[in-house]
Amino acid sequence: MPEAAGAVAAAAVADRLHGSKEDRKLAIVLVGLPARGKTFTAVKLTRYLRWLGHETKHFNVGKYRRLKHGANQSADFFRPDNQEGIEARNEVAALAMEDMIDWMHGGGQVGIFDATNSTRKRRYMLMKMAEGNCKIIFLETICNDRNIIERNVRLKIQQSPDYADQPDYEAGLQDFLERLTNYEKVYEPVQEGSYIKMIDMVKGEGGQLQVNNISGYLPGRIVFFLVNSHLAPRPILLTRHGESLHNVRGRVGGDTVLSEDGELYSKKLANFIEKRLKNEKTATIWTSTLQRTILTATPIVGFPKIQWRALDEINSGVCDGMTYEEIKKIMPEEYESRKKDKLRYRYPRGESYLDVIQRLEPVIIELERQRAPVVVISHQAVLRALYSYFADRPLREVPDMEMPLHTIIEIQMGVTGVEEKRYKLMD
Repeated sequence: MPEAAGAVAAAAVADRLHGSKEDRKLAIVLVGLPARGKTFTAVKLTRYLRWLGHETKHFNVGKYRRLKHGANQSADFFRPDNQEGIEARNEVAALAMEDMIDWMHGGGQVGIFDATNSTRKRRYMLMKMAEGNCKIIFLETICNDRNIIERNVRLKIQQSPDYADQPDYEAGLQDFLERLTNYEKVYEPVQEGSYIKMIDMVKGEGGQLQVNNISGYLPGRIVFFLVNSHLAPRPILLTRHGESLHNVRGRVGGDTVLSEDGELYSKKLANFIEKRLKNEKTATIWTSTLQRTILTATPIVGFPKIQWRALDEINSGVCDGMTYEEIKKIMPEEYESRKKDKLRYRYPRGESYLDVIQRLEPVIIELERQRAPVVVISHQAVLRALYSYFADRPLREVPDMEMPLHTIIEIQMGVTGVEEKRYKLMD
């Protein structure tokens, strides 16, 4: 097992062995006023933890409220003096919490509990329900930037199911602002228990993150992820290297040069990048340390290039340089083992897809941290693993994802989530 993957596995095992039953299940409970980026943060964190292999699920209390009470509740439903509304909202919060705990008892590890949870009374109710079942960490999102709040409010009116049946934008806006005022009247910042406070971190600069009573491997990884993530929009372009001589010959691994078609693709890619990123002077080009990615990047000018060993192709160990037919003939047991479980199969003296995912975590963190566009020129297995993160695809699908040569996948990251475009430059 590679050193990094071994360290991750050892830390996870230690948590399981030495933590209490309650500590082995983790509830990340969002706290914050409406339009502060709670759901965006919950979705990003859920995606990250799933990609690392932790059984994670996002529980949105607003969905429970709409299912039980309908989507057309006016701002009056959220008034602090509306006792009936308070009881109804606490009831759906309790239902969501019960579902999350039941899911944990069935094998779930991390529940992301997404709601305003804006009063101590609500949070103490959740803490009481969690006793003996899971450890709670409150994650409070605080935003004081009026421009960001106004943008989030507009997105809320345009995208929230609460206003799907409201044809009048201004009427929806007025109702939501009244709802926001109702929450502001009773809002109590988190001071109890274990918590993480994200203060003005949406833009990715100038904010701060406060933590209290946070310990353990997984909570530490969550803090590290949150420190480095933001919602500023920027594109990430993923592409395989141009066709190599080993691609032509059907051989795995190796470090060969490009074929004629591969060299042609490198030039087409350079033209594409020049046009697509002509106004992005701070963009960077990332490659692996293998020459087929470095050669693919060579015609690209005007941008700094960084080589990452973590972006090297999956290590095929003793099978390096062989065709799959040769592996089938010479090592039939290995061939069948790989065929049965490509995700967990580890080449003799090589890696598995899970090993690749573990070594790619620093790459993901750095991609989350970047504010400028990044072009990643890498390899099939590596790009499958990276793409699965952005697309929030189950790990079991990673080994069979389509990742064709001479194609660019553009991932657009921003406040509305992750969007994808594909450009096929050559057949």
